[in-house]
Amino acid sequence: MQRDHQNFGWITVICGCMFCGKTTELIRLCRLAQIAREKVLVFKHCIDTRYSVTDLASHDDSKLEAIPIQQSTEIFRILEARGQPDVIAIDEAQFFGSPNDSFVETILALSKMGIRIIVAGLDQDFRGLPFGPMPNLLAVAHEVKKLQAICVNCHGTATMTQRLVSGQPAFWDDPLEEVGGSEMYEARCSDCHEVRRR
Repeated sequence: MQRDHQNFGWITVICGCMFCGKTTELIRLCRLAQIAREKVLVFKHCIDTRYSVTDLASHDDSKLEAIPIQQSTEIFRILEARGQPDVIAIDEAQFFGSPNDSFVETILALSKMGIRIIVAGLDQDFRGLPFGPMPNLLAVAHEVKKLQAICVNCHGTATMTQRLVSGQPAFWDDPLEEVGGSEMYEARCSDCHEVRRR
């Protein structure tokens, strides 16, 4: 990561399919900032309670204290109470950006305050389509880290998230936001990825 000036905001986006290490990388970057004695605030969407209500937790059991929020605009209120940090990290970005939440605009505003932003999220939903605010966020990011996983079927490079319902591929019109782990999702390559039509 290259930053020319201390007061210049920087937006890093970590994206990819499930099980590619997005949250692990987010936690790693936060810990590096903490080692450098930077003030770091970590946020997660409140819908994600898989491993912890308050901690950011990866599939490999890495954890970091986080503040659960429903809308990105809540960050401004929290900054008023806690002061401006050097770094803001946000996990599960795909869940933000509802009609009432201007996620990308929030990220841009925070960046203009001179804050370094690190955001992690799924770039595609289980159907293989752009997920929530992620495509617009990727367009304005200064740095993008697209991670890959290993396909559980052929062991090739996985870039897609396979949703399973009772062991079978999900249907195209199933709800987009279903929080789960390895009991519901697998990393797949594009050849092995499946979606059923009714």
